[in-house]
Amino acid sequence: MAHSPALLIIGECVADVVRRPDAADRVHPGGSPANVAYGLARLGHDTTLLTQLGPDAHGRLIRDHLVSAGVRVRTDGGTAPTPAASVSLDAAGRATYTFDITWTLAASAAQQPPPRHVHTGSVAAVMEPGAGTVRAAVESLAGTATVSYDPNVRPELMGDHTEAVRRVERCVALSDVVKASDEDLAWLYPGEPPERVAGRWLRSGPALVLVTRGAEGALAVLPGATAHVAAPPVRVADTVGAGDAFMSGTLHALAARGLLGGA
Repeated sequence: MAHSPALLIIGECVADVVRRPDAADRVHPGGSPANVAYGLARLGHDTTLLTQLGPDAHGRLIRDHLVSAGVRVRTDGGTAPTPAASVSLDAAGRATYTFDITWTLAASAAQQPPPRHVHTGSVAAVMEPGAGTVRAAVESLAGTATVSYDPNVRPELMGDHTEAVRRVERCVALSDVVKASDEDLAWLYPGEPPERVAGRWLRSGPALVLVTRGAEGALAVLPGATAHVAAPPVRVADTVGAGDAFMSGTLHALAARGLLGGA
């Protein structure tokens, strides 16, 4: 019998080729959903990642990285090259991305044992043809599992703005927990305050909407309540994966309180 995971993460793996002004290029395992899976496994959770990995050096690097943390890696068996991104860091540690990625997750791969919780987001939820597979999988699992979503907007990969907003909002409505950054919201809804967007998203279905705001901390919106949490001052090394670590920590905290599993 196939293993039924506690947490199922669906989404892309990306080899991040990190370029700094003062150092040689380095390749790091990345991809927002993969980072979330890695963080959850490191925190002790039974975690499976449904993804695509090519039969290449980048694919082996990422698989070994995930397995080292205890992540079960499942793929659709495709042979397309592992997606890659060029990540350029400025002197303040801020990242800009250039992508070489396709996402063609096969529908057969979505036939997974039911988890207690499913998480998705980023490129996987908006880039076709694989996004259709992801949405169908989440829709089929939402009746028995809780769902979380992080749009993790990458403007270069979002396509038509109106269509991208529609796809994001469809995923939001399917979810119990949504996390977005203030930069995500600024691209999706230019000029609209994050609090207003979070409130509107909450009314569409989720029980909790979180907005990360960098040095300004984070915002949490629940039915009848809004909380602002300050961020302690720190020296920023780089921001790559920061939102994914926040997502992993959020799901870990919710699981510890018995708030994940069973819609």
